[in-house]
Amino acid sequence: MELKSNAPSGPLETAWERHRDELKIVNATNKRKYTVIVVGSGLAGASAAASLAELGYNVECYCFQDSPRRAHSIAAQGGINAAKNYQNDGDSVYRLFYDTIKGGDFRSRESNVYRLAQVSVNIIDQCVAQGVPFAREYGGYLDNRSFGGAQVSRTFYARGQTGQQLLLGAYSALSRQIGLGNVKMFPRTEMLDLVVIDGRARGIVTRDLVTGKIDCRVGDAVVLGTGGYGNVFYLSTNAKGCNTSAIWRAHKKGAYFANPCYTQIHPTCIPVSGDHQSKLTLMSESLRNDGRIWVPKKKGDDRSPDQIPEADRDYYLERKYPSYGNLVPRDVASRNAKQVCDEGHGVGPGGLGVYLDFSDAVKRLGAAVIRERYGNLFDMYNRITGEDPNKVPMRIYPAIHYTMGGLWVDYNLMSNVPGLFVVGEANFSDHGANRLGASALMQGLADGYFILPYTIGDYLAKSKSAKVGADHAAFQESTKAVTEQIKRFLSIRGKRTVDSFHKELGKIVWDDCGMARTEKSLKHALGRIPELRAEFWKNVNVLGGNDELNQSLEKAGRVADFIDLAELMCRDALARTESCGGHFREESQTPDGEALRDDKNFSYVAAWEYKGENQAPLMHKEVLTFENIHLAQRSYQ
Repeated sequence: MELKSNAPSGPLETAWERHRDELKIVNATNKRKYTVIVVGSGLAGASAAASLAELGYNVECYCFQDSPRRAHSIAAQGGINAAKNYQNDGDSVYRLFYDTIKGGDFRSRESNVYRLAQVSVNIIDQCVAQGVPFAREYGGYLDNRSFGGAQVSRTFYARGQTGQQLLLGAYSALSRQIGLGNVKMFPRTEMLDLVVIDGRARGIVTRDLVTGKIDCRVGDAVVLGTGGYGNVFYLSTNAKGCNTSAIWRAHKKGAYFANPCYTQIHPTCIPVSGDHQSKLTLMSESLRNDGRIWVPKKKGDDRSPDQIPEADRDYYLERKYPSYGNLVPRDVASRNAKQVCDEGHGVGPGGLGVYLDFSDAVKRLGAAVIRERYGNLFDMYNRITGEDPNKVPMRIYPAIHYTMGGLWVDYNLMSNVPGLFVVGEANFSDHGANRLGASALMQGLADGYFILPYTIGDYLAKSKSAKVGADHAAFQESTKAVTEQIKRFLSIRGKRTVDSFHKELGKIVWDDCGMARTEKSLKHALGRIPELRAEFWKNVNVLGGNDELNQSLEKAGRVADFIDLAELMCRDALARTESCGGHFREESQTPDGEALRDDKNFSYVAAWEYKGENQAPLMHKEVLTFENIHLAQRSYQ
């Protein structure tokens, strides 16, 4: 089956405006008759919940954290893109659109990306009005800096705390609606199932993480803003609580999962320090504005960096990509870092690191300017490593950071299940095979503030769903299934911890479906993952009970979903025999080692349908057409 994006035809420049004019709306008094369930309270979820409540809908918002302020959006550091052209350096809506399509290696949907670039200019105004403390120039104007994959300065930032400050803005809007009684907030509550009635999403089944109570929540539409699935790798830059369960449970209820193999490797992460680690720490991509990346030219050179003269240093990104230098996109920077380390030029323990050096910038601008720009990031690095980046270069190495795959959505952000909308990183729509830096915050807020409030109204105005209650058979069936799975976890009483399974899974996926993949490695993973699943269900040990706070039980459900997702990721990667963006098949590369696409055979979105336990999933395709951008081999040289 070929999927349809439902994107409007005609010129891209006016497509969104024309589409909005054609959408049906719900009048002000009727909005009070509808209940919208929003799962997730990060930038996408909080902005969506606040905006829908402001319009007059009854909104219920759920998060597993103790407060919406603890959503993982706070971890975003470097900035948010917008085509304001404040620097007068040639930026425009079209250039942001083009950079995003090219950065995603031409595997994005044109209509969605152009709309994202258009809406970006409104996001900054919205956030400034909320009091977000963006950095400013001496004259008071908002400042901008560059990010990878762009030759202009379009990234607005609040030092290294941009995500946190943006989330506080969205949280203030959400809190206002909570105070007015328009939003009912349910913290410490996890979604465990999606309820579909007559083919439409009508609610969710939840578990209170403190008491263990299972509950049914009924709505007229469901919005998932639950983030990505990077923790399938165990070691990633994501918070430990980040998981795939909400979108995976929706997938098992009929929502197609698109491009699961598209995961992003971030080039500036603090290297792994030992087997004890359970997560990794990101250093903002913004550091690449002033930091120069290099390794010793001589293999195995273990001299202190200050003892290595310029003639013995290889600034490999500047050498290979003179047009972009250290600001090449994340996938290119990551792949090159791995390559020089594999060749024996890496630094630090195990040779898994490259230098990010600020000495030239300090000489040029002064230490005070660099501290003003990156002070909190320098402090974070110093506390974690015990090294002062003002005196010695940072050591960085690539790590899993973001996922471009997610539930398939159309132009209206609705999945193939009517009434199920997906926003932010939880959907697949805007970033193709590689996300450009500072675009995640842009997409999350665009979806929540400026797109979903229009498109969900169109769905509600057209839907004629009958009123249902929690006593409906579909809710009772889902509740029974959730309860039985919990009992199954608690009854196994095996000999291995949940974390041990998660760690083993992460190593399989990282080794076989990580920065580089081959047919052999993917088939190896597809042989190992079912074996690991079988052992998990026989030998996992989940301590405690259900009627209490039980993080072992929470993790068991999430790891079970990660195991299933990992298998789908490897299937997707195996089926796509081209290289594109962060998906690098070693069998498909140019003579100089760059990703080699196959536009004739793979210019499509792969959307997978769940067919049942122990059944092979079915791939559906959304063909990608490029009418406004010429397809070309991606080059940053």
